[in-house]
Amino acid sequence: MGYETMAKRDYYEVLGVDKKASAEEIKRAYRRMAIKYHPDKNPGDKEAEAKFKECAEAYEVLSDQEKRQRYDQFGHEGLRGAGMHDFSRMNVEDIFSMFGFDDFFGGIFGGRGRRSGRGTGPTRGYDLETAVELTLNDVAKGTEKTIEFTRQDTCNECKGNGCAPGSSPGQCPTCRGTGQVARGGGFFQMVSSCRQCGGTGQIITNPCKKCKGTGRIPKRRTVNIKIPPGVHEGQGIRVANEGEPGRGGGPRGDLYCYVRLKPHDFLQRDGNDLIAVVPISFTQAALGTTIDVPSLNGTRGLKIPPGTQYGSIFRIKGQGLPDIRTHHTGDQLVQIIIETPTKLNKQQQDLLREFAKTENKRVSPKSQSFFEKLKKHLGDNK
Repeated sequence: MGYETMAKRDYYEVLGVDKKASAEEIKRAYRRMAIKYHPDKNPGDKEAEAKFKECAEAYEVLSDQEKRQRYDQFGHEGLRGAGMHDFSRMNVEDIFSMFGFDDFFGGIFGGRGRRSGRGTGPTRGYDLETAVELTLNDVAKGTEKTIEFTRQDTCNECKGNGCAPGSSPGQCPTCRGTGQVARGGGFFQMVSSCRQCGGTGQIITNPCKKCKGTGRIPKRRTVNIKIPPGVHEGQGIRVANEGEPGRGGGPRGDLYCYVRLKPHDFLQRDGNDLIAVVPISFTQAALGTTIDVPSLNGTRGLKIPPGTQYGSIFRIKGQGLPDIRTHHTGDQLVQIIIETPTKLNKQQQDLLREFAKTENKRVSPKSQSFFEKLKKHLGDNK
């Protein structure tokens, strides 16, 4: 069964977002999916083009409050008669125009504006995304990371025009070089990009063998990225001019490196604060002690006062993470949990029983088994 004949998937699943996702989260998710499946990045890949259109359909619904409410309540059936577009029959450029390419896709693909007039002018290259994994120590001090990625670069054989050496593009016979075609007649006409030439007004009759007429070839790239202190999970670091090359002499796009935090063995992040959960014994909690607690700089001593209760929280000033804007450093919070011993020797048991007597608390005799207690309980309740 081909991709286009599959049943419609859940729109939230298509974009990889939760059903409670905000409008901004949906927009960001669509941006990531649009970049991943965009036909220009997957030339000739029909499945990628179909997924791109599926993402556009999901975004049309989830970005519209009324359509989203109908979909949440009634599913796909609830969208009948809601003015849905048939994305499977639409040209990619038509999808751009429908969403308002200048104010949405321009931010994603770097200003590749609507086509107008004859052919196209210089357009900025696509932005790229990658990820970098950081430790909490990296976040605390800032760091520099070496990133390797593959991007589409200008073919050095044809210099990016897609034609074999010694040849040049010809005029598109469908749009006669305008890059646009008009549908309908009379007073109402709809003008859209020419499907045969993709809106360029030109077609390649003798394609470059190295890039197969695309004008682009994949190249491996290595860059060093400076990470400022205090960055957060999911935050993007912009590296200018490390995206894909523009067309028609346009500038390169940018590279956005998104932060992923590696889990720490003992510490968890809460904003600019760090949280450590530390176990102590009930005698330490009752009598007080000084314990070693984990921090970003090894361990440090923390005084536990007598009578400390389970769940008590102690604050260590200035031992958290820096704020990326104000550079103010957060604190470290130490939460205490009290462990009950599971194995006691005879001396420890005797001591605790004597202590229980002073509290006037009843404790189970050592010789009384669980089943004996259960039998007595059942007898008392007859």
